[in-house]
Amino acid sequence: MNDDRRMLEVAIDRVLTGRDIHVGPVTALEGLDWEVAGRQTAGFPHSILQLVNHMTYWQHWVVKWLDGQEPPIPEHASGGWPGSVSPATEAEWEAAVAGFLRELDALNRRSRGADLLSQLGEKSRLEVLQAIAAHNSYHLGQVVALRQMLGVWPAPSGGLTW
Repeated sequence: MNDDRRMLEVAIDRVLTGRDIHVGPVTALEGLDWEVAGRQTAGFPHSILQLVNHMTYWQHWVVKWLDGQEPPIPEHASGGWPGSVSPATEAEWEAAVAGFLRELDALNRRSRGADLLSQLGEKSRLEVLQAIAAHNSYHLGQVVALRQMLGVWPAPSGGLTW
């Protein structure tokens, strides 16, 4: 593998995982009680569960796109916000987190060994990976802010709290 390609793969891994950039997705969700994940806060339109499901939806969409499929774009923004406000059970919350992490891993796997500059339609693989990484970063910041507002931050491992 040439050095330029390796540098791109490392950069994509960092933006997808938050490493050396901000608290990572695992830490942002770590130790979060399932009932807290479904709480809404005054002045904010979504619960943490909704944010996780939204990120998972778009990660899955990008994985399909990277695999050469043509997944449909929802007709309305609400189509990218699947699921309920609150999990009905702890198992539902755990499944949501596992699904999010599974799709994140799928994205990361597709960034390795691929020609990141190749075009798929109007966008390169690199452009789409960067876009989903920025999307996740934005919403993971919201997760951390909601956890702070709900009094459940930092995560058990500490997170970034300076």
